[in-house]
Amino acid sequence: MNVFAAEFVGTSLLLAMGSGVVANVVLNKTKGFNSGWIVITTAWALGVFIGVVVAGPYSGAHLNPAVSIGLAIAGDFDWALVPKYVLAQVLGAMFGSGIAWLVYKDHFDATDDPELKFAPFGTVPAIRNLSSNLLSEMVGTSVLIIVILYSTGPVLEDGQNTPIGLGSLGALPVAFLVWVIGLSLGGTTGYAINPARDLGPRIMHQLLPIKGKGPSDWAYSWVPIVGPILGAAVAAGIYLLLGVGGMV
Repeated sequence: MNVFAAEFVGTSLLLAMGSGVVANVVLNKTKGFNSGWIVITTAWALGVFIGVVVAGPYSGAHLNPAVSIGLAIAGDFDWALVPKYVLAQVLGAMFGSGIAWLVYKDHFDATDDPELKFAPFGTVPAIRNLSSNLLSEMVGTSVLIIVILYSTGPVLEDGQNTPIGLGSLGALPVAFLVWVIGLSLGGTTGYAINPARDLGPRIMHQLLPIKGKGPSDWAYSWVPIVGPILGAAVAAGIYLLLGVGGMV
């Protein structure tokens, strides 16, 4: 695959699993109805795992504009590639959430609450306080990016630090990272920590013929876009200050 296809497919898989698990938990008459936060956070983490497995060898599996921007600020990624990656990520998120809607269409139809119909597509804060919501997205994304920036692959102690290939298992660390962010910091906003993950599905909620749907809450939509981008910038700044800048 080329990098555009890899980011599209990887993000599609992520959102098919992520939107799918939320639908499974909140929509009426599903097998997973009301199974809770642990199920949601676990499936999102494993969705990251399968997306990284597929896209990693071809694009590095950013699957998230905040990752692409954070790496570019840190000097580890070419700024010229950022627009292509972001477009693929948003389109992939749209496609993946659309697949989840098709799979669960009968359950969308069987659910009356428009807020529950929206939940598989976009994040909604538990308490709507935009400054606090923005901070939550910034902090969660900062943790994501700073850990990614400091992550290293396993090497042999042979004097040359020869890399050891882990194959698909190499995607596990980032899955665990997303899992712990969701469990620890995700209770306030639903932890978008990824502008594409929220914007793409929100667009799909607006466009799809979902029976009895409510508004797509565009007044809040800037928070899961701006917050993760600011968080990525903060994390990259810390990385440059502590690492490249030689402050520590």
